[in-house]
Amino acid sequence: MNQLNAPILSYLIFSPIIGVLFILFCGRKNHTIIRNIAMFSSLGTLAISAIILYYFQPHTSLMQFEENMSWIAQWGINYHLGLDGISVLLVFLTAILTPICILSSWTYITKRVKEFHIFFLLLETAMLGAFLSLDMVLFYVFWEAMLIPMYFIIGVWGGPRRIYAAIKFFLFTFVGSVFMLLAIMTMFFIHKDITGIASFDLMAMQKIIVAPGLQLWLFAAFGLAFAIKVPMFPFHTWLPDAHVEAPTPGSVILAGVLLKMGIYGFMRFAMPMFPHAVMEFMPYMSTLAVIGIIYGALVAMVQPDMKKLVAYSSVSHLGFVMLGLFSLNAQGVQGALLQMINHGFSTGALFLIVGMLYERRHTRMIADYGGIAKVTPMLFVFFLVATLSSIGLPGLNGFVGEVLIMVGSWTNQYMDHAIYFTIAAATGVILAAIYMLWMFQRVMYGPIKHKANENLADLSPREIVVLVPMILFIVWIGVYSKPFMKTMDASVRDFNVQIQTRYKASQNVPKGQKAMIIAAPQQQLPAEETVTK
Repeated sequence: MNQLNAPILSYLIFSPIIGVLFILFCGRKNHTIIRNIAMFSSLGTLAISAIILYYFQPHTSLMQFEENMSWIAQWGINYHLGLDGISVLLVFLTAILTPICILSSWTYITKRVKEFHIFFLLLETAMLGAFLSLDMVLFYVFWEAMLIPMYFIIGVWGGPRRIYAAIKFFLFTFVGSVFMLLAIMTMFFIHKDITGIASFDLMAMQKIIVAPGLQLWLFAAFGLAFAIKVPMFPFHTWLPDAHVEAPTPGSVILAGVLLKMGIYGFMRFAMPMFPHAVMEFMPYMSTLAVIGIIYGALVAMVQPDMKKLVAYSSVSHLGFVMLGLFSLNAQGVQGALLQMINHGFSTGALFLIVGMLYERRHTRMIADYGGIAKVTPMLFVFFLVATLSSIGLPGLNGFVGEVLIMVGSWTNQYMDHAIYFTIAAATGVILAAIYMLWMFQRVMYGPIKHKANENLADLSPREIVVLVPMILFIVWIGVYSKPFMKTMDASVRDFNVQIQTRYKASQNVPKGQKAMIIAAPQQQLPAEETVTK
């Protein structure tokens, strides 16, 4: 289903490469030219994503703008791209955060400027490719490709412990990816045995259902890779180090997009393909999600470093996303997907503001600030909105996502005592208000105790341009979330229906058989149709 009759998804994925090619021919000292090329390249990618969003048809759950051609024919590997209501908003989020990150680096990145922008544009290509891939090998290629530029962004332009943080990030993600690769190969051979056709295509994989016992192992392999990327408790330990040591643009893109790859992987691959395992693992995944919510909040509360506090808040917030995702109802899954978008803007804005303060004072310690609202009134306003968004104030984006997740978790029909999980998760909202407002109070209010803060510069015009889009989306989603909900509605409902129907089918796989062929067409649901157990 291609509304434009053009390979626009390929244009989108590889448009940053055009910027890379131009930058390669620039001299190392031409910093302004390099920055301008990177900015125009990222804005071009954003324009293409806007065209896709304009022509996107939200009433259907079918894959749109599909491109499918043979890549490695003897192994059944295809260059297969497509997007639906689950991926289209994540693609747009990636496209809008990239130019914001590049603009935020204007004065922050002063060494190896050429290499930094090359790596950042390559990272954008890999992220977009992962969101749009419908072939499992192609997805794996882009998934692994993301590691390389992010490794260098942390390791070259990061803080004092950047090498340690970069290696830890790489090793954690790579180890999880090995298990995912084994699971992908297992699915390939199962599909070939059952159908006689060599294929890694996701749509082809969805025409078979794996035996319940085998599903548990395959889901665990996929789930480990995705849980590390989210990151879920207890696989989160790489995240604070990576966030704290990464340069500001790296922290923003890491929080805004890269962490969402794990959740997207659950939604696109692990959960639809292994529904029996989803039902079996649901209590354990929900338990880990709730632990992550509370643990992340408690650890954030005692952090003396603003950036580390925001990093641990991500562990808590993404615990909410996982709780909503595994509720398997329209409200919970929509809330999870919307909260992924919300987190990208609210936490991204917080990282940008912390980076702006660091550029001025070269410290992120909360104790080194205090009373700066008096000298930086504009920064105060942006910081306040981002903080209130992070704690879920009504009227801002975080509130909408959290309410939907709470409703979805409360009404989870597939898990006993779901209400208690919801109540426990709700304590995370209270704790978030405590640690975020306490941090904001200590940084912004009170007397100015340090002389260096007396003449602190307020936001520059460039910094205002960086923050305004983030705040606009925070308010827009909080006040009028209907366009975002409508975009994802049909695909979310189809996601829930597929898991239900495939779960029932998995109970009919004959004993001793690894898998069987089923009719599993992607459904096309009207937006108002409800999903029942």
